[in-house]
Amino acid sequence: MSSPAEWYHSLPPISKAYGTACVFATAAYHLGLYRLPYIALIYEDVFYRFQVWRLVTNFFFLGPFSINFGIRLLMIARYGVQLEKGPFERRTADFLWMMIFGALVLLSLSAIPFLWDPFLAVSLVFMLVYVWSREFPNAQINIYGLVQLKAFYLPWAMLALDVIFGSPLTADLLGIIAGHLYYFLTVLHPLASGKYILKTPAWVDKLVARRRIGAPVARPMSRGQPVNNTPQDSSSGVAFRGRSYRLGG
Repeated sequence: MSSPAEWYHSLPPISKAYGTACVFATAAYHLGLYRLPYIALIYEDVFYRFQVWRLVTNFFFLGPFSINFGIRLLMIARYGVQLEKGPFERRTADFLWMMIFGALVLLSLSAIPFLWDPFLAVSLVFMLVYVWSREFPNAQINIYGLVQLKAFYLPWAMLALDVIFGSPLTADLLGIIAGHLYYFLTVLHPLASGKYILKTPAWVDKLVARRRIGAPVARPMSRGQPVNNTPQDSSSGVAFRGRSYRLGG
């Protein structure tokens, strides 16, 4: 069995970098190095005080250290890593672009007053969960050891549990919208029409190549059909519990 250090070093680069940044952001908050209002997404401060860093920093706060924080981090380590090692293997630039595109969609949606959220990290993680559910639709998910369902229904099951536990639904819904828009533009629409609307920009490819992030690019001509043969995920029931609480913000 590998050590924690070996496991950490084996993680794919983007998921590892994002998860690590989230840990450092929360650790710095607990150490009193910053206050949450300084990194929150407040559009008035962005446009009138030119505090543009808020457009980025809000994506790294998953909430204070708690069981909920650990579960959200586990979602990155499970669903993000499986995506990056599976459908996005040797396609680091594409995975990075998916995260960037998702963030841009979430920022646009959050500009709508009734959809605004000061911290969009939860929605970005939920977007990963949604894309994972579409790429591995036939994976078996076990909820609390009581209910087993296909991964295709995972986002909706999590949404239903939020309703049952009385948790806010905005973060989940934003993640679903962003994830579905990405999947539609990169998989469903190309399969139906043969036309690719959303391609990874050249500057993302160059950034990954220049920084030597991940494996060399091996982008296929077509994403093809979603992957259906992933191992069963029998521990996902814990993750559902974590969504019954509001993320810090």
